[in-house]
Amino acid sequence: MSANGGTKAIVAALLANVGIAITKFVAFLLTSSSSMLAESVHSVADSGNQALLLLGGKRAKRAATPEHPFGYGRERYIYAFIVSIVLFSIGGLFALYEAYHKWADPHGITEWQWVPIVVLVAAIIMESFSFRTAIKESNHVRGNQSWVRFIRRAKAPELPVVLLEDFGALVGLVFALFGVTMTLITGNGEWDAAGTAMIGVLLVVIAIVLALETKSLLLGEGAEASELAAIERAVTDGPEVERIIHMKTLYLGPEELMVAAKIGVPACESAHDLARGINVVEARIRAAVPIARVIYLEPDIYSVAAAEAGTGTAADTAVPQPEAERSEG
Repeated sequence: MSANGGTKAIVAALLANVGIAITKFVAFLLTSSSSMLAESVHSVADSGNQALLLLGGKRAKRAATPEHPFGYGRERYIYAFIVSIVLFSIGGLFALYEAYHKWADPHGITEWQWVPIVVLVAAIIMESFSFRTAIKESNHVRGNQSWVRFIRRAKAPELPVVLLEDFGALVGLVFALFGVTMTLITGNGEWDAAGTAMIGVLLVVIAIVLALETKSLLLGEGAEASELAAIERAVTDGPEVERIIHMKTLYLGPEELMVAAKIGVPACESAHDLARGINVVEARIRAAVPIARVIYLEPDIYSVAAAEAGTGTAADTAVPQPEAERSEG
């Protein structure tokens, strides 16, 4: 996923949400509508979330250090997880609290009655442009995946987060417009409280989805099936490697993949020939999957008998297990 595309979508969402938050809050001060207050807080939370995503993207670019030898790429996942917590607590729970408070003391909108309608319609228009930008940037990297699969499987968190936030913002604005309109028609403030409650439930659900997906990235995800297939072909597509004994992959960040494999190599006469063969294989892997930037290949001599015993290495190169470990296995 393009980092530039993600940044463009974040900036568009940030600018839209700052403007929307100001107009919503002014509308709340004029009308005392709980839906407008919930939407104001929602937009403030979204603005803070976009700032967090930008900060995470910047901090993730720091160079590796002895303490963090694989760099700081995963910091983007950490900030995306913080976004889900902010959305849940500040956005969702506040809206539910405000709905409860308004339901206990409902009151209609008696002053500046046209203001919330105008503000909400204007906010829907502005939010639609932000959502359009997020969709456009996502389509550059989504390929033929469905939107659900793209959100669930994307390794870079920014675009899925902005997509869900913008989608939630648009639906929340529709809920707020419904609650305000029904309150103006009936004079019953309980409709306003109902719209606020729907906003709260929506934000809580989106926050939970974001938290679950980001948690998986924080725990560490391996390469996609297509990437694994490309890596396997690159490893075995030449005389340097007879077979892959076993292989593991891990995303160190959205745009950096680690590949570690034990490979069966043919017998060679010198360490120089062996090292040259491994370098050739590494070059093929990087050509096939450019984000495979950290590669560890351990050469060995494959043996069918040893593979049946569970080691996959030749009997004369395998290190015997202590008796206690063999009995435990």
